[in-house]
Amino acid sequence: MNRKQCEGAAWGKRFLMLCTVILSASLAFAGPRKMAKDLEGKNALDQVDVIVQFTKAPTARHHQKVLSRGGQLKQELGLVKSGAYSLPASALAELAADPDVAYIAPDRPLYSTSNGSPTAVLDYHTDTVNAPVAWAQGLNGTGIGVAVIDSGLIDIQDFHGQNNNRVVFSQNFVGGTDGSANDQYGHGSHVAGIIGGNGNNSTGSNYFYTFKGIAPNVNLINLRVLDQNGMGTDSQVIAAIQKAIQLRSTYNIRVINLSLGRPVYESYTLDPLDQAVEQAWKAGIVVVVAAGNEGRNNSKKTSGYGTITAPGNDPYVITVGAMNTKGTPNRAGDVIASYSSKGPTLYDHIVKPDLVAPGNRLISLYASGLTMDQLYPGNEIPTSLYQTNGNSTASDTYYVLSGTSMAAPMVSGAAALLLQKSSSLTPDQVKARLMKTAYKNFVPYSTATDPVTGQTYHSQADIFTVGAGLLDIQAALSNTDLAPTTAGSALSPTVTKDASGNMVLVNGTDVIWGTGVIWGTGVVWGTGVIWGTNVSGQSVLWGSSVCWGTRSMQGYSVVWGTSVVWGTSSTPAGEATAVAINGEN
Repeated sequence: MNRKQCEGAAWGKRFLMLCTVILSASLAFAGPRKMAKDLEGKNALDQVDVIVQFTKAPTARHHQKVLSRGGQLKQELGLVKSGAYSLPASALAELAADPDVAYIAPDRPLYSTSNGSPTAVLDYHTDTVNAPVAWAQGLNGTGIGVAVIDSGLIDIQDFHGQNNNRVVFSQNFVGGTDGSANDQYGHGSHVAGIIGGNGNNSTGSNYFYTFKGIAPNVNLINLRVLDQNGMGTDSQVIAAIQKAIQLRSTYNIRVINLSLGRPVYESYTLDPLDQAVEQAWKAGIVVVVAAGNEGRNNSKKTSGYGTITAPGNDPYVITVGAMNTKGTPNRAGDVIASYSSKGPTLYDHIVKPDLVAPGNRLISLYASGLTMDQLYPGNEIPTSLYQTNGNSTASDTYYVLSGTSMAAPMVSGAAALLLQKSSSLTPDQVKARLMKTAYKNFVPYSTATDPVTGQTYHSQADIFTVGAGLLDIQAALSNTDLAPTTAGSALSPTVTKDASGNMVLVNGTDVIWGTGVIWGTGVVWGTGVIWGTNVSGQSVLWGSSVCWGTRSMQGYSVVWGTSVVWGTSSTPAGEATAVAINGEN
């Protein structure tokens, strides 16, 4: 072999080696993504807070993998085979390559799903959902524990029974100088009041209206995860869920309320927050989650569709949107609140919300001086709304707020009533019964005006805004249908396109929806948003019907075209901040 041939052979070997290296690298990156996209591009010198999911429950050996790379363990999260750590961004790629690591996500901030709503009117939300029928039957939540994972609770008479404090356990996951689980923001107390306030501060000869919650004798488990500004992190919420599961038998915790959320960044199968709520569900606890307040968000040209927040994007849980009762007990004129987040979910295209409940301008508990009161002093209701000799003086007990944060606890309270009546019900059976019996006669189109900005918003009642309908406690208590006891039998369906371009609902093989007359999709979601079946036997969503409007309107081409909702964009709609909600007229 001459020199030229030798050089050629040597180059060939180097080229082959180079191709082998490139191919190996390509194959390595072709595997499952093990690091969240929002961790990419971090400055290598930065310290980042992350949740590392392992392939099995972590031990000291697993924690050492992070510590040896300059990390610090902040919280053990065995519930989701994880730990919360702080470590240099430069170590992320190497850590993700470890075969014991399943996925790395930021320890993301989340927030309460409510905000200011001035101009109070008398509150009829309990009448709208037929709660008085349950009370007349002696159902009030007695013996049921509801874990309120929120900003904490204040000590107030409406949380006390005749001879006891119904807040039976409290723990702070936020930290702070005093380590207290007391509410410093004002949100958690308002939410808990909707679930289980008993109206002690508005009961007696001096009052003509009593403000009480859906299940006014439940026991409340106070797990504080939001600080004085209404902010928290994934790891704090996961730790609180973990505690609720541990205390399930001790306090008969059958319901968890999560009136909080954040944007969706990946599939629910990877998100550690979603994995935590699923574990609670599988432990026999009904998990109720606010849908989010991004329904007015058009930043991605989706008219608010595709804005469900996590962990409301998980198919196990009951995700709740907000209705506007228009200040009357008559539900015939109720409309979807324009700010209520709409489905389908990003990445997984799950049909959400599952239910809607009153959430606009609800009156519940507060204490003056907390952050929300400082931000929105106009939300203090006048005593004239409930005292016989009241006047314009601000109440020191009751306060008005709007948001899906207020709608979710109504469903949590309803779940407590169902479980008091039938303690053997599983979370899936509760979810299926509430969805099937929901009120389904909606005004097809509605317009709402923000009382502060004057801006007008248009909405339509479709499967991605109202879900299976408006909570109806009387109908749910009267129903005896039982879904299978298997966890996941009432998973929310996904939506996809068939070969003909029809939008169809798709269920897993073990899911009850669509399997017969009792649980048919037209029965559960109503015929207003479902139409017949296609040749594959799938339930078809109406195209240009009255519920969807024309192709030029919101909810059609923007959702089913090439938008972020149907595409694979890594930027969720409404990523920047929570929308400030002023309620609506």
